[in-house]
Amino acid sequence: MSLFTPLLSKRPLGASGVEVRLGHELLDDYLRFVAARCRPNSVLAAGYDLKVFFTTVRKEPVDITMTDVLEFISEQRSPTRGGNVVRLVDGEAGLSARTIRRRLATLSGLYGYLGARNVVKVNPVPTGLSVRRPSDHRHRVRSTPLIRTPRTLPRILDSIDAAALLAATRTDRDRAMLLAMLLGGLRRCEVLGLEVADIDVADRKVTITKGKGGHHRIVPVAPGFFNALTAYLNHERPIESSCSSVFVVLKGPRRGRPLSSAGLDEIVSGARGRAELRRVTCHMLRHTCLTRLREAGMSLEAVQAQAGHRNIESTRIYLHLSDTWLSGQYHLAIAAMDDALVAGGRS
Repeated sequence: MSLFTPLLSKRPLGASGVEVRLGHELLDDYLRFVAARCRPNSVLAAGYDLKVFFTTVRKEPVDITMTDVLEFISEQRSPTRGGNVVRLVDGEAGLSARTIRRRLATLSGLYGYLGARNVVKVNPVPTGLSVRRPSDHRHRVRSTPLIRTPRTLPRILDSIDAAALLAATRTDRDRAMLLAMLLGGLRRCEVLGLEVADIDVADRKVTITKGKGGHHRIVPVAPGFFNALTAYLNHERPIESSCSSVFVVLKGPRRGRPLSSAGLDEIVSGARGRAELRRVTCHMLRHTCLTRLREAGMSLEAVQAQAGHRNIESTRIYLHLSDTWLSGQYHLAIAAMDDALVAGGRS
């Protein structure tokens, strides 16, 4: 019996969907299930995660054991480019904890699906490791996570670097896309998903219909974005373009077609290079916007609504990035403490 080797293939499905296959009946069934309930990027991520796992383990899905999963974790945590190369973010040499955790979540979802279909009896992906002895029945079972994900603060741009990046753009289209992230806090997929009908120039608002998780929201954006957008629509966007997407390709054989994620990344990378900045990503622009909004006094609940976070815990990170807020709160508290200490010393 030959070993199963996953081969990832993808093709467009409908107007905005994607069909991902790995060449195995059970895995392809699961990916069809994921495609029916998740966004295309989630389907692609699930397909790639499963490809990595089964390429590494080289077993049939029904033969996977907990030992295989634990060995996979060890393999993923091992250095990929030699032990002397580490990430500056967390100082580790293997894949990031977030990446491994996501792959385990994908694998757990697969076996949850196979378990519901009675294909397998148990899920081989453990939820954690027990930290009490089995004979101790007086205390509740506690467990530690298989992968501890460090809490790191996202990077943001200062005002000088942000201005330099905008000055390095070559078209009003590029400037408008960057401003949508810098002034509106939009995600990359939300910028690319904007349609002409989503733009409300009169009220300076945009409707997000292709956000993370498929959730809709309406957010205000500063006039600078609409000025660049209007210039792009009036002078740069191909008149012959029949697609509903706001941002389209301006040159080449795909002229007038929707701009891709890779295309936007290339635009950001080009502007970064011309501005001589070290590192800039689309998500850094979004983080910069949301941090500045919080620094300017915007309530945490309002920042949550602007960002499209379903859980306010995701928004609380901007309390740490917003150094002026923390400094202000600290100095108010320390002043009160100083007054109390002085009063106590005099009594």
